[in-house]
Amino acid sequence: MQAWQVHENGEPGEVMRLVEADRPRPGEGQVLLKVRAAGVNFPDALLCRGQYQVRPELPFTPGVEICGETGDGRRVLATPVLPHGGLAEYAVADARALLPAPDALDDAEAAALHIGYQTGWFGLHRRAHLQEGETLLVHAAAGGVGSAAVQLGKAAGARVIGVVGGAEKARVARELGCDLVIDRRADDIVGAVKEATGGRGADVVYDPVGGDAYAKSAKCVAFEGRIVVVGFASGSIPSPTLNHALVKNYSIMGLHWGLYNTKDPASVARCHEALTELAAKGAIKPLVSERVPMGGAAAAVQRVADGLTTGRVIVLPHGGAA
Repeated sequence: MQAWQVHENGEPGEVMRLVEADRPRPGEGQVLLKVRAAGVNFPDALLCRGQYQVRPELPFTPGVEICGETGDGRRVLATPVLPHGGLAEYAVADARALLPAPDALDDAEAAALHIGYQTGWFGLHRRAHLQEGETLLVHAAAGGVGSAAVQLGKAAGARVIGVVGGAEKARVARELGCDLVIDRRADDIVGAVKEATGGRGADVVYDPVGGDAYAKSAKCVAFEGRIVVVGFASGSIPSPTLNHALVKNYSIMGLHWGLYNTKDPASVARCHEALTELAAKGAIKPLVSERVPMGGAAAAVQRVADGLTTGRVIVLPHGGAA
């Protein structure tokens, strides 16, 4: 089979190599899946750099979410077991963690539903308990993780403010349904949020960026607001001043979705049921901005790493228009 492999750590565009490899052999409790579509995620770039919380032995194949096909032809969503990641024609996954692909979504959209929307659902509902009528502030609102949070926030009846970088991403955020879009390159984030909320601030902040985005969030979070820390795409991990959280009565919450797979797997299945229902109603639909052939995977991971994409980029290992 064809597979992308990383033999040394570095930038994705430099260290990912397309090779001919043997199909992986599933271990006990695992299953071999034909990869119909593979989502490109920021963690793939971190894996290439050796900066992710999981560091597989070299060489490995990146790709942390797929829409795959079982031996009996079922379409499923899966998180491949590294080192046999999803940027290959075949991948290995835990049989008990497979989720049925929603009928309402094609292969590319289904692949994009998994990690980003699960993270958004757990962050907004399980952790922050977002309520109808509240104001949700989403950083990187036009990106893969942020666009999912925007759609989930709107589906929950929240007023959604999206923060983006640049005019094109602002256009995408508006099309996603943001009630207000703030361009961090041209606008005052704190002032705009306070003006839009009558001085109250955002009830829930969804932050996959970290760095300066977190600092701005702390200045415009509402009384008893909740800041959900999802990741650090900026490359800068902020150090919260806890006396500030005490003075303003807000909460800082971490969200590592992968832990639910081991600590509470039943909740992942329940979340998937909820997402499937929302997809069937048309309340959510993953924004797939690019569908690229197998040969374009390394460049796609690099574009995601560099923050040059909107929505989700999907790799189609077997070609076609999945």
